[in-house]
Amino acid sequence: MTRQNKFMVRMAVYCAVFVATAMAAMLYYSANKIIVVADVAQDEVAQSSSGDTQAAVEDKNHIEIDRESQNTNYFCIPLPETVRAEEVTVENHYMDRELWVSITPKDMEGIADFYENSGVYGNCESVRDGHYDVEKQRVCLRFKLNGVYEYHSIFEDNTLYVEFMAPKEAYDKIIVIDPAYGLEDTGVATPEISAKEITLEIAKALKAKLDETDIKVYYTRMDDSNPDAESRVRLAAETKADMLIRIEVNGAEDSKRYGTESVYNSRFFIPGFGSVELADLMEREVVTAISGKANGLLEADEDDEVICAATVPAAAIRVGYLTNGQEAILLQREDYIQRIAEGIYQTVVKAYEQ
Repeated sequence: MTRQNKFMVRMAVYCAVFVATAMAAMLYYSANKIIVVADVAQDEVAQSSSGDTQAAVEDKNHIEIDRESQNTNYFCIPLPETVRAEEVTVENHYMDRELWVSITPKDMEGIADFYENSGVYGNCESVRDGHYDVEKQRVCLRFKLNGVYEYHSIFEDNTLYVEFMAPKEAYDKIIVIDPAYGLEDTGVATPEISAKEITLEIAKALKAKLDETDIKVYYTRMDDSNPDAESRVRLAAETKADMLIRIEVNGAEDSKRYGTESVYNSRFFIPGFGSVELADLMEREVVTAISGKANGLLEADEDDEVICAATVPAAAIRVGYLTNGQEAILLQREDYIQRIAEGIYQTVVKAYEQ
């Protein structure tokens, strides 16, 4: 046999071994049915339903919770035998302190009835209550939690196993971004645009930048909702965030007033990098990014409920005066929004370098 023929035989053997090994691995995982389930954070999904509708669903569609069976670290959610892993999505609605499990099967028959007779079990210490909601093409299991959690989940033998953990156990760097206003609270408004729309657009532009980092970001809102001040502050406290950044838009009776200013929490002091240092850094970075006018730093007053009540380094950036004709035009420009977002982004990056 020639040297070339020997080489070809050897390569054929290697290929056969590789294929056999790969097939064995595929068969093993297929037999054990261990699959990581798709999951999304609240900033990628819609907010929960209104209180009245939600209460009506809860009264009708309660999920039984077996709190006696805690011989596992996992919260165990049985699923109908016809449900496949790719039809299940776990949604972390952290502002509502809820975990949603969405099931979107090809065939809805029997899916809703399943939870009339089947409950959940395992480690339920983080779970307060559970209910399910039936839609045309989806059954949504909604579990109320006793705090803000991150989680790992796997699908095995038609059971979803969820392991809860504190955010700081999952991430080294955590921040909270708080776009102000929402719903009826529009903030300063003109016939063309309102402050609530501007702060949300800045948050979305900022998210695109922060998604590329190793920083975990929680957003108090990413749609036209309006969490109360207590909920916004609680998110920062429960996640043990390194900082809270609030985005606001200014207004004044004097239409000639313009510029950017930062508000800090003078009531909460920590040595080193605290609220005033965060506000000062953000003022400089945002003003530099937009080539704007710096109005300086302000101590938060009683009306600044979020900043005053925060127990982490917290500051608000007021990105301009919507009552000023020129700034109103700028605040409607996409490139200007991107520059504001870049300034806040640089604030976060440099804050972690302190």
